[in-house]
Amino acid sequence: MNRIAVDIGGTFTDCMVIHDGRIIQSKALTTHYNLALGFNEAVTNACERLGIDPERLYGSVDSIRYATTLGTNAIIERSGPKMGLLVTHGFEGTVALSRGRGYGEGLDFEAVRDLSNADRPDPLIPLSLVRGVHERIDATGKVVWPIDEERLRRQVKELMDDGIQVLVVCLAHATSNPTHELRVQEILAEEYPSHLLGAIPVILSHQVSGRKGEYVRASSAIMDAYLHGVMYHAMADLEVNLGDKGYRRPMLLVHNTGGMAQLNSTDALQTVHSGPVAGIHASEHLSKRSGLGNLVATDMGGTSFDIGLIIEGGFKHYDFAPVIGRWMVTTPMVHLVTLGSGGGSIATWDRVYRTVKVGPKSAGSQPGPACYDRGGLAPTVTDADLLLGYLDPENYASGRIPLRRVRSLMAMEDIADDMDLDEIAVAKLIKSTADRDMATGVMRELRSKGYLPEDFTMLAYGGNGPLHACSIARHAGIDRVLVPPYSAVFSAAGGASMSPLHFHEHTRMVPLCNMRKIGTKPKQMVFWTDFEALNRIVAELEERGKAELARQGIAPERARHRLELDMRYGSQKMEAAIVMEKNRFEGIRDLLDLAGKLAANFESRFGKGTPAPESGVWIVNFRVATHVDDEPVAMGDVRPPEVKLPAPEPVGRRACHFVGRDGGIDTPCFDARALTPGVVIHGPAIIDAGDTTYLVEPGWRMEAAADGAVWFLRDDRH
Repeated sequence: MNRIAVDIGGTFTDCMVIHDGRIIQSKALTTHYNLALGFNEAVTNACERLGIDPERLYGSVDSIRYATTLGTNAIIERSGPKMGLLVTHGFEGTVALSRGRGYGEGLDFEAVRDLSNADRPDPLIPLSLVRGVHERIDATGKVVWPIDEERLRRQVKELMDDGIQVLVVCLAHATSNPTHELRVQEILAEEYPSHLLGAIPVILSHQVSGRKGEYVRASSAIMDAYLHGVMYHAMADLEVNLGDKGYRRPMLLVHNTGGMAQLNSTDALQTVHSGPVAGIHASEHLSKRSGLGNLVATDMGGTSFDIGLIIEGGFKHYDFAPVIGRWMVTTPMVHLVTLGSGGGSIATWDRVYRTVKVGPKSAGSQPGPACYDRGGLAPTVTDADLLLGYLDPENYASGRIPLRRVRSLMAMEDIADDMDLDEIAVAKLIKSTADRDMATGVMRELRSKGYLPEDFTMLAYGGNGPLHACSIARHAGIDRVLVPPYSAVFSAAGGASMSPLHFHEHTRMVPLCNMRKIGTKPKQMVFWTDFEALNRIVAELEERGKAELARQGIAPERARHRLELDMRYGSQKMEAAIVMEKNRFEGIRDLLDLAGKLAANFESRFGKGTPAPESGVWIVNFRVATHVDDEPVAMGDVRPPEVKLPAPEPVGRRACHFVGRDGGIDTPCFDARALTPGVVIHGPAIIDAGDTTYLVEPGWRMEAAADGAVWFLRDDRH
């Protein structure tokens, strides 16, 4: 297995290279103006450690996997193209109005508590660029009113004259019968052929989402169109760059579904949050490998802090109607929560509350924290960590980024003057605020899902994860923290372990069992018996999955399928995703099994008495996950070894400042030898392994495990 996996974040580009049995991790600052430059630098750094030329590496790897935040950045910056929208006549206001609570989607916790003052997001497509097509297909797929093609051609010309760069088509009930959307695409090709100037991409809603629901299907197609251009051009440029380096295979893109695919089988919408999702995938693999129980995965990078849950047995949560930005979409996505807290998060003085606020704005990689001495003037979390003594200014990022303490002191001056404190006290306040904010995010995520923090182990990774893990865990009420192998590039390791995965969905309301009155008899439970109809839906979705794999050169016999059903009770609106043990319906026993799983799901989520089978058990949506088994990155058993070893001799000592402690504390500093399996070190202590810094705070101890994994265990809990 020879492969390269890269995760491009807001501050650093993380790289993992696997070559001839060796695993190398490296980093480079992200070059937002040309992502290929940071990519090339990260790979070159890895090649130096391997002792080979980059050309030889590119020619020998079997795959290059790539996770990006391009889509996320485009949404935040509102840097997408000018778009037009075609909808069924009478639905022109659907997207702008959204749903009843659409104005609350995507807001932070405080804003959601005050929905009366919330504003709807500005639409990505203004009403002036929306046109209603005279056509109608009913819910069964029957054509009620054919397209008025002459009128449609005039409408398309109006939109083109207005300068649209992408056209989105979302017609009513297109998931039941897509012929009208396909005809719109044909008409645009007739009017503006691809070989003529003026041709633009056309995004059809039924190809983006197979689920019913006009608003969410429209918002999914609009979001996909909004990201289409920036993703296509950036990825195409990167493929050209790889070709120039001697790489001759298609590049693989990490999807937010937890899988990956080639560029020709990737929608732009599938790449949003793909980097953090790769980290959750690696967490799932590690959980299954070592039997770690419940995990809360936390990724603290330079720009953000991402949270995901892995339940005992290695099962991650999915969102099947996630919110991206301020818009609900219907693409299946691994569930995660992102906070604007990272090493580059900027600290500001809040004059109203007379305290320090950290984030969500970040210094990023350009100019970066003040201590990088690249032009940054604002104080950041990294500046605070440097002043508190946690970072070695000569060996930060393996010595590739020298840090200047004087710049951090200068950045702290304004806040220090406003608060009448010295710079060290301000640095403590910044660290404490950032850690509390992240801990609050962890607690809120756990408790909102019905879990207790003390029942979880915190997985801490990302460039800053091991540095802040003890403090975050303490504030969150968690006593066990695991820093996994390859923690500095753990999301890249997840990308290296992924295999192709595609979800395909079909919406159909099916009453599996329902109470009915038959003749003069009392109401009785009636079961669905047309199992062939259900199996035809599943078979069609499986074929679509095989076709996706075939487009990537993967043989059909390698495909594996998992059937999932969105189910609900007839009298309730809440739905649950239920996984079937097999992929075909054979009899009433299968229906009873599904009904039992639905009842168990509702009781675990909402409490006893919430299942309502007397109102009927319904399937709302069919979903098939098609995947291929692939070889993951090797990780050993990371549980703490039974044999304990004493700490090695420190390589140095320095004064460190800790929140809640007065003055500097003489703190021993260790190198990578402290990560020998079995070594136990009681805090306070610092381990600088080159790729990342481990901070063992007072009241904690560190126990080293296999493959560079580290446990932080709390000593001062009474």
